[in-house]
Amino acid sequence: MELSGGEIVMEALRREGVEHIFGYPGGAALHIYDALYQQDAVEHILVRHEQGAVHAADGYARSTGKPGVVLVTSGPGITNCVTGIATAHMDSIPMVVLSGQVPTRAIGSDAFQECDATGITRPCVKHNFMVTRLEDLAETMRKAFYVATSGRPGPVVVDIPKDVTAPNVKIPFEYPEDLRMRSYNPTIKGHPGQIRKAVDLLISAQRPMIYTGGGVVLSNASAELTELTRELGYPITNTLMGLGAYPATDPQFLGMLGMHGTYEANMAMHECDVLLAIGARFDDRVTGEIEHFCPHARIIHVDVDPSSISKTVNVDVPIVGDVKHVLRDMLGVLRASERRADAQAIATWWEQIGRWAATDCLAYDRDSELIKPQYVLERLNELTRETGRDTFVTSDVGQHQMWAAQFYQFDKPRRWINSGGLGTMGFGLPAAMGVKLAHRDADVVCVTGEASIQMCIQELSTMKQYDLPCIVVNLNNRYMGMVRQWQEFFYSKRYSHSYVDALPDFKALAESYGHIGVRIEHKGEVDGAIREALANRDRLTFLDFITDQSENVYPMIAQGKGHHEMHLASERELA
Repeated sequence: MELSGGEIVMEALRREGVEHIFGYPGGAALHIYDALYQQDAVEHILVRHEQGAVHAADGYARSTGKPGVVLVTSGPGITNCVTGIATAHMDSIPMVVLSGQVPTRAIGSDAFQECDATGITRPCVKHNFMVTRLEDLAETMRKAFYVATSGRPGPVVVDIPKDVTAPNVKIPFEYPEDLRMRSYNPTIKGHPGQIRKAVDLLISAQRPMIYTGGGVVLSNASAELTELTRELGYPITNTLMGLGAYPATDPQFLGMLGMHGTYEANMAMHECDVLLAIGARFDDRVTGEIEHFCPHARIIHVDVDPSSISKTVNVDVPIVGDVKHVLRDMLGVLRASERRADAQAIATWWEQIGRWAATDCLAYDRDSELIKPQYVLERLNELTRETGRDTFVTSDVGQHQMWAAQFYQFDKPRRWINSGGLGTMGFGLPAAMGVKLAHRDADVVCVTGEASIQMCIQELSTMKQYDLPCIVVNLNNRYMGMVRQWQEFFYSKRYSHSYVDALPDFKALAESYGHIGVRIEHKGEVDGAIREALANRDRLTFLDFITDQSENVYPMIAQGKGHHEMHLASERELA
């Protein structure tokens, strides 16, 4: 079989099991687009902006575990992808981005729509390639998917000059099934001796705590985590990226931890004597001030990426390996051991946690006549559960993201889709598009704000074209809410450029794209609006909730403070 470069790209995608790609055509990628036109194994979704393509591929990947795939042209095509690539990189999302490039003979000449795609993306990818020989294209495609999906996942860019994909040049096609890369060999199995040390330390704990992150979700290790946690009988908390890895409605779950985590989760972290950290990277929004982080704890850290271990917090028992494999081995060692934890000590520890949990740290004014954003999300949680259907929630970034994490209960992994590490506004809507494409029978809800939604709102057009009906929950407070909150607390209420003026009529705007638009101004209308949106499953519904402008996210840990120094809703001023 002899194929051109464009045909090799499409055949490689087919061999990798790719069903959908997100993209936007342009001159340097037209040979690939022509090959795409002449096949029907891979469906192309034409977005309205390349950033939307990468976020949609990201949402697709987060919700399925499969790599998202993007196809764009050179120059502004690939530079428009950088924010989305960096978003995926920060959250370790598997993705392959194919970018057209000017012909090899023109590289370095400042040709039309030329840019150094590999140089520009190098700081925010797991790896990138430029293919300068047609003979290398098939192997490079294979390497790209292998690197993107193995070890700690991440985005990979493949930059392909136009002459490499020319239709009039064909070579024999051979796709490497068995791939070995001498310089890249991720560790899968954890060290047995370290696993035994970890289990011994866990059994000896008096005040244990389990802290898990997105690595558990990425490794598809939710079942193993749940089994180990219940076997131990210990309390567990998730990071923002780890929500859903352990059922939120389970009594052992203490809620999210960190800057806007629950009182009981943060206090248990601060007071624990043994901490089991799994697939988490100890980022600053979780640890608070490092000097105050888990001051009494000996720490076990399980992660597939050795560079993450002891990067910010020194640990006592490091275990490098795939989370799923390590948890299985830990469970086996635990069950084989004759030792058991001190039942009385663990019971006392749970009593203390119960006292912390008695503090209603997520309290808000439930009697307010204004629509409280927390109320909207509480009702969304209840009403989506009533349907009995699978529900995915995407979010943008800001106050609405934190309220969604606090008030929506995720009992399954890969149902919570948000930008954690980079904190990318504009992520929620295109991500919902990618999720809906992958899960046609599920309900997909995008929780957003009036500032975030406008960054990629043009994808409402794509969602109409490809019949991707989602529900948009717009918590409209006319402010960049999290910016305003920080300005209230730390800048003496100098609200510099955080008020959003000249807002569109979102109801009319949604209708202009061919969707259903609803404006909700009264608390009594909340349930009816959500129920109606859930009933209209064949149409996208944009719910514009006019919410209380003054509401802040609590609890909150200020910069430089420890987990034990939280401020609750009753404490309106922060030092």
